[in-house]
Amino acid sequence: MKKYIFIFLLFPLLMFSQKVSKEESEIKKFQKELNAEYLNPKETPLRGDNFKNFKQHPFFPISLKYRITAKFEKTENAEPFDLPTSSGKTKPYREFGKATFQLDGKSYTLTIYQSLDLIKQKKYKDHLFLPFRDATNEKETYGGGKYLDLTIPKGKTMVLDFNKSYHPYCAYNAYDYNCPVVPEENKLPVEIRAGVMYEDIYHH
Repeated sequence: MKKYIFIFLLFPLLMFSQKVSKEESEIKKFQKELNAEYLNPKETPLRGDNFKNFKQHPFFPISLKYRITAKFEKTENAEPFDLPTSSGKTKPYREFGKATFQLDGKSYTLTIYQSLDLIKQKKYKDHLFLPFRDATNEKETYGGGKYLDLTIPKGKTMVLDFNKSYHPYCAYNAYDYNCPVVPEENKLPVEIRAGVMYEDIYHH
């Protein structure tokens, strides 16, 4: 009887470990694909010695603390606006909604955007864009902040997996790329120790 009780108690733990394994495998897949993109001469933003010397991105250790289910509220009747970019030009976006989440017992809200250029392409019709800054910028991550790609949620919640956050191309090649600047409202006062780290070897 004790044997069956032990198996019964162990079963939920096994189920949880399988769930965690799936989430971590998705993050590792993201890391592998990002490295492959930067190693591909047809896709990489890297040029010259930066491309020749690139092996792989440094990443924060995977932490499911930063895989957060947020409350999502869609912005109704949002007007298009011009989002400033690193070159001083602008790109057309609209506010799509706001995501509110808890981290270490405190609540934060980030604004999520939709590119009016990208949604013209069929494969990006459900694509959403979350640019953000946090307290790791200029220390362990790029000073200009990071990006997170999302898709339109079906309900009132959405998953923000900061383990899949990455730097704009401009962090690696400011000459050839024109990247949206993170709006002030998306500056977090805490460290988001997840996703791609940054070694400032690209602007020397």
